[in-house]
Amino acid sequence: MIDLYYWPTPNGHKITILLEEVGLTYTINPVNIGAGEQFKPEFLKISPNNRMPAIIDHEPADGSAPISVFESGAILLYLAEKTGKLIPQDLRQRTQVLEWLFWQMAGLGPMAGQNHHFSAYAPEKIEYAINRYVNETGRLYAVLNKQLADKEFVAGDYSIADIAAYPWIVPHERQSQNLEDFPHLKRWFETIKARPATIRAYEKAEALKTEALDPDKSRDMLFNQSAKTIQP
Repeated sequence: MIDLYYWPTPNGHKITILLEEVGLTYTINPVNIGAGEQFKPEFLKISPNNRMPAIIDHEPADGSAPISVFESGAILLYLAEKTGKLIPQDLRQRTQVLEWLFWQMAGLGPMAGQNHHFSAYAPEKIEYAINRYVNETGRLYAVLNKQLADKEFVAGDYSIADIAAYPWIVPHERQSQNLEDFPHLKRWFETIKARPATIRAYEKAEALKTEALDPDKSRDMLFNQSAKTIQP
């Protein structure tokens, strides 16, 4: 039913976790971003931003032609609405789930991504940039920890808000964060880590391990794109 265009990154993991949770049939189509497969013309037809994940739903709810969706947050929302799972119908609960979904998309993901970049990938170590993003990542961890102080999950019941955030907490050590400093977040993290759907999703990621690529070429593919990439 679902074609998933995927690579094992935090944004990719979001979608496999959700698909495993809701039980939809899906096929993984690997998009090796280090090798530049995200720039293939056929992929750009469904993901014009040169980014995975993306999906094609061959059985959309309106019964018409297949529909493609790009951007991980949009995919989570689309699939939750399609299945009626992991998103509340109550107005106030649904609004809270959407708030935290967009919090992850606008805050936790981008800031942790910059943390990864300047700490691990940048050709020169810029102390200001590293400190800036390590500190902001820590602030966002604290925000999430506070939200979880009196809730089992981010917006009450387990939802797409939790699925969006969890993969970005998995590399916490790489982000120079210690989960012991965030006890409510740690409890939440361990709970999601142990869910059968999460375990199955990360097993799918392990199955995609490939031969190591030239690191310089991969860095160019991932970090040295510009407007010329889109408008040669």
